[in-house]
Formats: sequence, C-alpha cells, structure tokens
Amino acid sequence: MSRLFETLERLAATIETRKGGDPAASYTARLLADPKLAAKKLGEEAIETVIAAVGQGPDELASESADLLYHWLVLLAASGVSLDAVADKLVAREGTSGIAEKASRQTQ
Repeated sequence: MSRLFETLERLAATIETRKGGDPAASYTARLLADPKLAAKKLGEEAIETVIAAVGQGPDELASESADLLYHWLVLLAASGVSLDAVADKLVAREGTSGIAEKASRQTQ
C-alpha cells in the first residue's frame, strides 16, 4: 500500500495543531484563519499541477501534487470539513459510474 495515506493523515494532524496559531509566524495558521485565501491558494496550486502534468517532468508533477494536497488539506481544515466527510462522499459513490454520479447531482 502507498505511504501517501499515512503521510496525509500526519500532515492533516499537523495542520490541526496550527489552528489558532499566529498568522504572522505560521503560513498554515494564516491560511486557516482565512478560508478564502486558502481556497485561492488551492486554485493556484491546481493550475500549477496541471502545468507540470502537461509540460514538465514527473518530479515537477510530484512536487506540485504535494503542494496541491497540502493546500487541499488546509482548505478542508479551514472550512471545518473532515477527511472522514470526504471519505463518506467517496464511499457513497463507489460502484457508480462517473457519468451517472454527475447526472444525479444535476437533478438535485
């Protein structure tokens, strides 16, 4: 099994410890204090990840993906969304085609 999941859990726990921290002393605390800034940074990292995927090598894609995942975890924490809540959504979609799942969201 990949080490990614263990690493994400440790990173998420570290991010939680930064809640309420000094935004002047911690980049993570600054993002946690401002969910809109956290969302903006996630968007920037998503674009950088796409650029790395189409025009750069595997090392750059891995690096940008790490940045993307970090900012995603920070945004979830800043917004009060747990990893378990995300997992619940994924579990609910298991066994459903992507096309069918997307169509079901459009009727809601």
